[in-house]
Amino acid sequence: MEQLYILREILVYVLTIYWGYQIIISLFSLAKPKEKPLLMDKKHKFMAIIPAHNESSVIVNLIESLKKQTYDKNLYDIYVIADNCTDNTAEKARLAGAIVYERFDPSKKTKGAALQWFLKQKIDENADYDAFFVFDADNIVDKNFITNMNKKLCQGETVVQGYRDIKNPHDNWITSGYALFYWTMHRVYHLSRYNLGLSCLLNGTGFMVRFDMIKPNGWQTYTLTEDIEFSLLHIIKNQKVGWAVDAIVYDEQPTSFRQSWSQRSRWTVGHLQCMGRYTGELFRSSLRNKNLATFDGFLYIAGTAPMLILTFLLLFMNYWLHTSDFITGYEYGMSILKYLIPTFLFPIIISSYAMFMDKKPFRPMIKGLLCYPFFMATWIVINVKCLFKRDLTWEKIEHVRNINIAEVSNAMEKL
Repeated sequence: MEQLYILREILVYVLTIYWGYQIIISLFSLAKPKEKPLLMDKKHKFMAIIPAHNESSVIVNLIESLKKQTYDKNLYDIYVIADNCTDNTAEKARLAGAIVYERFDPSKKTKGAALQWFLKQKIDENADYDAFFVFDADNIVDKNFITNMNKKLCQGETVVQGYRDIKNPHDNWITSGYALFYWTMHRVYHLSRYNLGLSCLLNGTGFMVRFDMIKPNGWQTYTLTEDIEFSLLHIIKNQKVGWAVDAIVYDEQPTSFRQSWSQRSRWTVGHLQCMGRYTGELFRSSLRNKNLATFDGFLYIAGTAPMLILTFLLLFMNYWLHTSDFITGYEYGMSILKYLIPTFLFPIIISSYAMFMDKKPFRPMIKGLLCYPFFMATWIVINVKCLFKRDLTWEKIEHVRNINIAEVSNAMEKL
């Protein structure tokens, strides 16, 4: 029993330092996004890249939203990578006005592999683009997305994550859970770090990369989370990922728990792959560069999943050690509530803070807020499961909502 008390004290110190650091950093989310000065006044040329596998049901909506950008139509091209498609994605994309590249390699079906294949061709062609965007086929894009990303390029940014919003946040408790997670991450993680001059992270879609950043070696990612991997590679080189709150992309989230479980399991496995591959490099880079940005990146990949699991382990140890001396049923019940209530309320409080600061409507999200702790709890289970069993296969998320940019705009106006 004495050894358990010592272990608990060690956990308390470690977790207090880690979460204390995160809380201090997150306080900078109270400020507005820091406005950087323009280093140039230029209209850059872009390519919008859409890796797509059997996405005929949604691909046209994304292309149409890109065609309606306020940016000069002569200064960006829309490319669709029809990746191992067995439907008419390529045909629909061409008819909608995109330039289509068809790729067939059943042994490599990841987005990272598709980007490697496509971008190598553009590098070999010495294509005259200044930067590129990456979207998922189910996205739709705000009309000012490219204009606002061009501004970031003019400010000297090289890799920038846009604001990833949700097309279907009110479908059910699962899509609400995704929405609350991303809204919280944007406010508490991205904004605070952007204001502090630290590095943000890519979120899988709706991001921009300056073309010359990948010309030496191409797009080289090997894990299931190519976005996080590319971010970490950037941070290791003492470079930062920027953030554009006004470059908005809307993403569709899965409505079934099975697909959500599969998707989040894949993300967790990808994080674990990145942890094994890049933790040491990030730590050495932080020592070499002696700055907080690389150390913060190290803490993210080395600490996020483990610290979350250790936090719940500490809660369990506190509960077990505290109740070992209890006798009455009343005391036993109160000991459960002592740890259960704060654990349940914390996700609701932090996501409510993010919604309040970003002026998100509360009424449609009440049920989602109440269910959010359960959504996050399932993610804890996924993290633990993936420590022991990792499925490296990619499973397509079926899109069941055919939502276009006009519908999203109308819904936002009503709210």
